[in-house]
Amino acid sequence: MTPVRVAINGAAGRMGVELLKAVHQQPECNLVAAIVRAASGWVGEPLSVALGRNAPSIDFGATLDPDTHVDVLIDFSTPEAFDTALAIAVQRRIPFVCGTTGLDRPHMQALRESAARIPVLWSANFSLSVALLKKMSALAAAQLGPEFEAEILEIHHRFKRDAPSGTALALGHAIAEARGQVFDEVARMPSHVGESPRAQHHIGFAVMRAADVVGEHTVVFASNGERLELTHRANSRAIFATGAVRCATWLAKQRPGWYEVGDALS
Repeated sequence: MTPVRVAINGAAGRMGVELLKAVHQQPECNLVAAIVRAASGWVGEPLSVALGRNAPSIDFGATLDPDTHVDVLIDFSTPEAFDTALAIAVQRRIPFVCGTTGLDRPHMQALRESAARIPVLWSANFSLSVALLKKMSALAAAQLGPEFEAEILEIHHRFKRDAPSGTALALGHAIAEARGQVFDEVARMPSHVGESPRAQHHIGFAVMRAADVVGEHTVVFASNGERLELTHRANSRAIFATGAVRCATWLAKQRPGWYEVGDALS
C-alpha cells in the first residue's frame, strides 16, 4: 500500500506538534511538509527539533513547495492562517482536513463552497467520544422535552483564544437542531449574563480558562427536581491528533464533498 502523503499547516502549535508525532507514527502516512508562520523561529529548522533523530529529513517551512506532492492537507492553525491553507488546497485540488477553531461565518462559508471542488472535513473536535457525546446530547434534547433547560460548560487551558470552544458550539447546534430551534435565536453566551433572566428554551454557555486543562465539556439538562449531566474529559491532545490523522487517511480517497468525523470513523 502506498503511504498517504500528508502536509500539516500550523505545525509549530500545540496541536501541530501532536499531529507531527501522530503522522510519523502511522505506517500508512508519509509526512511531506510541516508549514508554520513566516515569522516563526522554526522556519528552516529540521523536523528533528520536534520529533527527534528519527524524524523525516525535511525542514519546517513557511509555504508549501509547489513541487511537493500532497495527498491531504491537515490544518490546525489560526483563523488568520486558515485562508492561505484553504486557498492552496483548492488551487491544487488537495483534500482538506481542518480542526482550526474560532472561524467566523465567512470562513465557514468558504469551507462549504470549497467542498464543491475538493473533499473537506472540518470539526471542532476529532475525538470519537465527543462525536458520541454530540449524538447523545441531541437524543437527550429530543427525548426530555422543553421543560428541561440546556446548559453547556467548557473548560480549557489559559492560552485558548476562542470562547466558547468550537466543540461547545457544535454541541449547542446539535441540541438546537434536535429541538427544531434556530441556534442563533436561542444561544446565550457568557456575555449575555445579567442582561435578562434566562428563558427556559435558551441554550446557555459557560466558559472557564485554567492552567493546562486539555479540554472538558459538560452538557447539563435540568428541570425542577432533577438534572442530567453528560461530560467528556480529554487528558491528552494525542487523541485529537490520532483522530485527525485517521480522518485524513480516509479523506484522501474521497470525492469532493462535505464530510464529518463520523463519516470517517464509522
